[in-house]
Amino acid sequence: MAEGSLHDGFVPGRHLIDAYGNGGFRFADMSHRGSILVTPGGIRAWDVVEAKAIDRNALRPVVAEAGAVELLLIGTGLDIAPFPDNLRRWLKDNGIGLDVMQTGAAARTYNILMAENRKVAAAMIAVA
Repeated sequence: MAEGSLHDGFVPGRHLIDAYGNGGFRFADMSHRGSILVTPGGIRAWDVVEAKAIDRNALRPVVAEAGAVELLLIGTGLDIAPFPDNLRRWLKDNGIGLDVMQTGAAARTYNILMAENRKVAAAMIAVA
């Protein structure tokens, strides 16, 4: 993966995920090392490195765009990790559905749903 990073930690707009792996992601003609949070408003650096660190604070940017997000895909790395019921309920109470999967599957699914112009967001933990 080519070196580079998000400008100020945020790239506005909707972008497909061009590649993932090697500890990061490629999108919008750039490369970012680390995890990302993708919302209709843009892609931002996400400081989560393991699934157990996902909490309300980590997902607040998604909930802030709740009207524009109907489904949140969470990529938990190389393995699917359990997701706490209280967070599931919190997202549901905000009108956001949830699907938890491996990061690669989340990136691929995000691209498909975005191409269909669906109201989707993704929180993806970087994988090696």
